[in-house]
Amino acid sequence: MSKKITIAIDGFSSTGKSTVAKQLAKALEYIYVDSGAMYRAVTLFAMQNGLISNDSFDKANLVKQLKDITISFEYNPVKGVAEVYLNGINVESDIRTLEVSNFVSHIAEISEVRKKLVEQQQQFGKNKGVVMDGRDIGTVVFPDAELKIFMTASAETRAQRRFEELKTKGDSANFSSVLKNIQKRDSIDTNRDDSPLAQAEDAILFDNSNLSVEQQFEALLQLAKEAILKIS
Repeated sequence: MSKKITIAIDGFSSTGKSTVAKQLAKALEYIYVDSGAMYRAVTLFAMQNGLISNDSFDKANLVKQLKDITISFEYNPVKGVAEVYLNGINVESDIRTLEVSNFVSHIAEISEVRKKLVEQQQQFGKNKGVVMDGRDIGTVVFPDAELKIFMTASAETRAQRRFEELKTKGDSANFSSVLKNIQKRDSIDTNRDDSPLAQAEDAILFDNSNLSVEQQFEALLQLAKEAILKIS
């Protein structure tokens, strides 16, 4: 399998996109880019600088300060994964909180934010051999990707997965608040004016509600191998 492809994985929040994207990238020796982490990093910046809260959202000033935001991924050899850096500071843990989750869809609605991040994402994948997950990877970032997956699962299933993940990290969130957050994000993601979450016409719909992490990985790895063989 000498030739490389671009793998675009889109879908609703907490469907396990990042988990399987990392697995595929490792198995295929591809670059993995977590586009959602980039939006979370911008969200964290907005929170840290008093630009967004439960009571207010200063979009104009955020847009003005986009030039001051630098997002990068650095490989952590101990953990074996690439971690997110915001202006040179490791924010991998900080961006995964429920508080950031509550605001990230609002940040992702802003056209200027999306434009800045899409341009950077396209640079990451210009040489192919990349697995990227997000909300508009197959429709906007890589419309010509050789393999597009659209992942879905019931809101309750996704909320339970997210709840368990947060508990493992010591977060005090409760199930009802996590479910409410997921339902709210689904609504915002699918109804925003700029690049709404939607399944690309040539994407494969993949419902993992009743699949284990390993079963999901094996199924998508097979799809990836088949897509690679088509161009080899």
